[in-house]
Amino acid sequence: MNTATAKPRLTTSAMIASIAAEGQRTKPAPFGHALVELARSRPEVLGMTADLGKYTDLHIFGAAFPDRYHQMGMAEQLLMGAAAGLAHEGFMPFATTYAVFASRRAYDFIHQTIAEEDLNVKIACALPGLTSGYGPSHQATEDLALFRAMPNMTVIDPCDAHEIEQVVPAMAAHKGPVYMRLLRGHVPLVLDEYDYTFELGKAKVLRDGADVLIVSSGIMTMRALEVAKELEADKVAAAVLHVPTIKPLDTETILREASRTGRMVVVAENHTVVGGLGEAVAGLLLRSGVTPVFRHIGLPDEFLAAGALPTLHDRYGISTSVMTERIKGWL
Repeated sequence: MNTATAKPRLTTSAMIASIAAEGQRTKPAPFGHALVELARSRPEVLGMTADLGKYTDLHIFGAAFPDRYHQMGMAEQLLMGAAAGLAHEGFMPFATTYAVFASRRAYDFIHQTIAEEDLNVKIACALPGLTSGYGPSHQATEDLALFRAMPNMTVIDPCDAHEIEQVVPAMAAHKGPVYMRLLRGHVPLVLDEYDYTFELGKAKVLRDGADVLIVSSGIMTMRALEVAKELEADKVAAAVLHVPTIKPLDTETILREASRTGRMVVVAENHTVVGGLGEAVAGLLLRSGVTPVFRHIGLPDEFLAAGALPTLHDRYGISTSVMTERIKGWL
């Protein structure tokens, strides 16, 4: 084996590694700090979790407002039911857990006690999509499909720390239940370089390009911007349309950008190809009679393997290098 070109052996820690690339700018716990800032002027804001305060960055809120912090134990259904009850009494609970537990274990409680009642509960869930290497028990690869299908539920998939800081007050300003995919720990900083401002329900063009339009959400927008720079070296001009609000979808902006003549549309998402942003965009385009060449980058419709995250991202096609090669091949 040529040791000069061999990749370093990945250890178990890579299964829970930060999604930030080596040397990338990051910001610690943007959700926790943003919630503390919000709560200073909003006494009705509460922080609630199911034994995962440290792992959803809610412990920062708990330290600042111990009397407004509720640790419900390993009982996600109780967490959501209690959040509904507190919302009925005029509070605004921010309930945090892992995305797998909210979307699978507590789904019916969210559906019946929060969404059907259209209550002001904000749900922020860590480890969305393939951001954990611990296999199907921790990989929330179908959460967007589930929450998109829930009436009254607003669904947000932020890209980075800069956006999360803006999403938190926007969630509070919106009346009704919200599900947010949460990036925790040392979260990459990307969008501050693009003069970006989050607006609920709005998609934003981050860069223009005549050859291909990449429509993305969450961490895949970070990857899409990296892909666009890689393609630029091959004289391919790629546009990136960031769609942080999965529901309600910004149909006007998506249709406007997808209608431009002569460029392929590629949807990239950190979610199964079933029922997420890709199918939402494809359905919108078809119903509207807009028919560009369309391609979809997402996780396969299967239970994913456990392992080191960099290896899994390559294997399942959501790494920058694999995305770049796929788009070049399609072009």
